[in-house]
Amino acid sequence: MSNAKKTGRSLAGIAGIVAVATLLSKVFGLFRQQAIAAAFGVGVAADAYNYAYVIPGFLLILLGGINGPFHSAIVSVLSKRKQEEVAPLIETITTLVVSVLLVVTVLLILFAEPLIDIVAPGLGQTPVGQETRAIAIQQFRIMAPMAVLAGLIGIGFGALNAADHYWLPSVSPLFSSLTVLIGLGILAAQLGPQMTAPEYALIGGMVLAWSTLAGAVLQWLVQLPAQWRAGLGRLRPRFNIHQPGVREVMRIMGPATLSSGMLQINVYTDLFFASFIPQAAAALGYANLLVQTPLGIISNVILVPLLPLLSRLATPDNWTDFKLRIRQGLLLTALTMLPLSALFIALAFPIVRVVYERFAFDQEASLIVTQVLIAYAIGMFFYLGRDVMVRVFYALGDGDTPFRISVVNIFLNALLDFLLIKAFGAAGLVLATVGVNIISMGWLMLVLDRKINGLPWREWAGPLVQLTLSSVIAGLVCWATRWGLEVWLGTEGLLVQLIQLSVAGAVGLGVFAVLAARTDLPEVDQLVARLRQRFGR
Repeated sequence: MSNAKKTGRSLAGIAGIVAVATLLSKVFGLFRQQAIAAAFGVGVAADAYNYAYVIPGFLLILLGGINGPFHSAIVSVLSKRKQEEVAPLIETITTLVVSVLLVVTVLLILFAEPLIDIVAPGLGQTPVGQETRAIAIQQFRIMAPMAVLAGLIGIGFGALNAADHYWLPSVSPLFSSLTVLIGLGILAAQLGPQMTAPEYALIGGMVLAWSTLAGAVLQWLVQLPAQWRAGLGRLRPRFNIHQPGVREVMRIMGPATLSSGMLQINVYTDLFFASFIPQAAAALGYANLLVQTPLGIISNVILVPLLPLLSRLATPDNWTDFKLRIRQGLLLTALTMLPLSALFIALAFPIVRVVYERFAFDQEASLIVTQVLIAYAIGMFFYLGRDVMVRVFYALGDGDTPFRISVVNIFLNALLDFLLIKAFGAAGLVLATVGVNIISMGWLMLVLDRKINGLPWREWAGPLVQLTLSSVIAGLVCWATRWGLEVWLGTEGLLVQLIQLSVAGAVGLGVFAVLAARTDLPEVDQLVARLRQRFGR
């Protein structure tokens, strides 16, 4: 908001807040999954919940997630608006969005059965499958209102970030995990051993669904006091579609929502091809979890504070500072993703063994997942770099360009899947996604070059090449250290594997830190200074 009070926080300070909050949310998310596994294993209740959560969960991530289209559109527009325009604009957008999503919720409830059959067509073939289907339909109807809540959460997150409030939006997923933990705790306390398996599955399934819905409600409610204190609107209906900024928000929000939704189509495309390779889908899931945890934290650290800054500078008079912030986003991405990629590639096998290799997950399975993990690691910089460029276009009020590129990417991803799966198997599906992200990132940068009167390509290329070479060297040193430890200590035993990971990883990071410090990049100095400030307290 152009004339609103600013907190005066630096980009690094905001990133630190987001990092801590996101880490807390990830930890509680892990606890939540552990609790669900302990309560239901892979039984009917958990199985049904996974099917029922597909659409509500997708809507919550798509519409209500940090860096989602609602969040990005609101931040992009509010960052340029005067304070007195903000509350009426948010109230109008909220009214319009809730009106549409209420209709969506009703349709989800009415068509729960056919939607579950589309998501899980194999259910109903066996008595256990029929039981799973029946519970999934009930869970789906309970969680259907998450469509409305997703829109409210996304709008609230965007409004708070535009007003320089970062802690609450980043930590709020913790509340969702907390309600599930509380629900499962009550379930464990109330149900006794006399409960039959079908009864336990039914009641447990309902507890999962209601506690998940309660978590979404809590995510929305906790942000309301902060919104009201910041003057970001109240719970009042407002249908003034001619309010300044409404059309601008919708112009970004519509294509951005469709563009983000296209990613789900690419997921289904990958799963289609994966179905022809035994164990491919499982390998993709295991490897994806390992890379998404650090990616999720770092993407929030970089993208959440960057978008409001870009939005405030997205005018021709500020092109110099605007380009400087884009450079900062890309170099921060390189500083984090490139060395992380190198270490993941060098340590992929012991990482998989330490995390997964127990009971039925044997060394053969570790080898399969390791190949996929290496493919994921190769593309980490381009995955996040593409997201940075997409946010640049959102800041410029252009949601159409990323959407058009996403549409092309659907066909490109399918083509690359078909070509690369023959040569690389399951890893080829990941390499296809990497290829799509590389092409998308380059395409967006070429369009941006014309849009803002040129990009300083040579000025940006030099530091990126330096950081890439530093990461390659760090990765090779990390791999050599791991090899030496394996010769000395062997490869078997959890303690031995943890020592290898810790020592080799620390050596690799140390080498990268030394090499990066010699580049004299201001982004490196800012990051080091902030780390010293935080850990030196």
